[in-house]
Amino acid sequence: MLDDLKTILEQKGIIPSYHRIKIYEYLVNNKDHPTADIIYTDMIKQIPTLSKTTIYNTLKTLSGKGLISSITIEDNEVRFDPDTGLHGHFKCLRCGNLYDIELCSTLKNGLSECINSLEMEHRITDSQVYFKGICKKCRT
Repeated sequence: MLDDLKTILEQKGIIPSYHRIKIYEYLVNNKDHPTADIIYTDMIKQIPTLSKTTIYNTLKTLSGKGLISSITIEDNEVRFDPDTGLHGHFKCLRCGNLYDIELCSTLKNGLSECINSLEMEHRITDSQVYFKGICKKCRT
């Protein structure tokens, strides 16, 4: 898997340093939309030489090259998602978890048409659909 991730980074013009590969691997394997602080806290156990600066710089690079998405639902929190395809997110206001949600085909087709129309005049670099509420775990 590391070789595959290294190849993906190289194809995007990113120098595949050990830290970059491991951070990208972490994101691909942890689809719970972690923050930079969560990534750091989890990874520092395995890589004691890792710095927060390296995390932030790598996330900025991966995002800038379209390998991950930055999700901002709350003003004070940015989360990261390796799934850059068209989908939505649901944030539970009780537990704080962030879930991927598949957009229903009607909404997805409507969004695709809207995006296609907008791209005739503009260049879209980001789109986000999110919902907030109480997740099914917290409702029971």
